[in-house]
Amino acid sequence: MKKTHLECGKIINTHGFRGTVKLESWCDAPEVLAGLDTIWFVQGNEYRPCRVLRASVFKQFVLMDLEGIDSEERANALRNTVVWAARADLPLEAGDFFIVDLLGLPVIHADSGEFLGELTDIKSGATDLYTVRTEKGDFLVPAVPEFVVKIDPDKAVYVRPIPGLLDGGAENV
Repeated sequence: MKKTHLECGKIINTHGFRGTVKLESWCDAPEVLAGLDTIWFVQGNEYRPCRVLRASVFKQFVLMDLEGIDSEERANALRNTVVWAARADLPLEAGDFFIVDLLGLPVIHADSGEFLGELTDIKSGATDLYTVRTEKGDFLVPAVPEFVVKIDPDKAVYVRPIPGLLDGGAENV
């Protein structure tokens, strides 16, 4: 079952003295986080909503005024707090997916149908790298069409590894 809420950033500091918080965005772009009307905090095993009064992008960060946070002291108390978004509030184009939905999926050889392992991590960068855990160890697959043939976020990730990629684990990549 897919998660109803997804981590989307972290409050890293205050901004000014009126309770504005500064967030590091974990979304594809900080504008996504700044566009939310509500963010969520985890309290125990429950999600607690907090209405966003105003938000803007400042360099690569997001500045946000939150309902009930009207002083530097209250804002400072939220420092290092992870913020969440309701899945339904995050934009997702047809054919796109959330990274969290891929973790744990089986990785299948696109040509032979052979089970290769499980997707355990995705490192984002100029080219994303998928970490696949196998019986022989972990190996890395660049997330480019030459290697990742198809992604079905409800079933599996289908890859076409080059010869030798699966022989020695990630330390040989």
